[in-house]
Amino acid sequence: MTGILLCAAGLPVCLTRAPKPILHPPPVSKSDVKPVPGVPGVCRKTKKKHLKKSKNPEDVVRRYMQKVKNPPDEDGSLQCPTCKAIYGEKTGTQPPGKMEFHLIPHSLPGFADTQTIRIGPEHPNPGKKFTARGFPRHCYLPNNEKGRKVLRLLITAWERRLIFTIGTSNTTGESDTVVWNEIHHKTEFGSNLTGHGYPDASYLDNVLAELTAQGVSEAVAKA
Repeated sequence: MTGILLCAAGLPVCLTRAPKPILHPPPVSKSDVKPVPGVPGVCRKTKKKHLKKSKNPEDVVRRYMQKVKNPPDEDGSLQCPTCKAIYGEKTGTQPPGKMEFHLIPHSLPGFADTQTIRIGPEHPNPGKKFTARGFPRHCYLPNNEKGRKVLRLLITAWERRLIFTIGTSNTTGESDTVVWNEIHHKTEFGSNLTGHGYPDASYLDNVLAELTAQGVSEAVAKA
């Protein structure tokens, strides 16, 4: 409106377009893609035969049933209603799919001295009773000590089916579709216009806290 009024008054007007988010890195050749140091393999898959309940939940139930009034979850895990600590191994409802991870020779904003860990495509396979929109998805972490720690824990969360769930999309309002499960990922590579990119100095600490809230921590992952 201001531009229209200035134009009508015969004053010069400079119109600029809103910047667009940089979602993807520059092209990367196959020879430039490398494994992530300290993280074995380059891929994790979950299949229907892997969608099983956690190990020996009976011991957890017997030990904590008297202290925790809430009944155990279907996977046998228990969550304290006061401190929110999870006892046992929590598993989710993520559909079967594949998660890949590797290094690419580009840096994220705020991490100029490190290469980037690219996660993806993360691709849960849709079934007849739900949909999967916007897949495959790519996500990004800095290749430093904390970034590799987050990657290892995200792999554990993937194997426990906690990255995605079936629910209602906050973006489209569509129900019975694959959505993120309260563990935030950075899907914007070279900017942070949407809040899903870099620089973001608190992201790594925040996602570690979100993983801990899901029962995924370094101590538990090593157990």
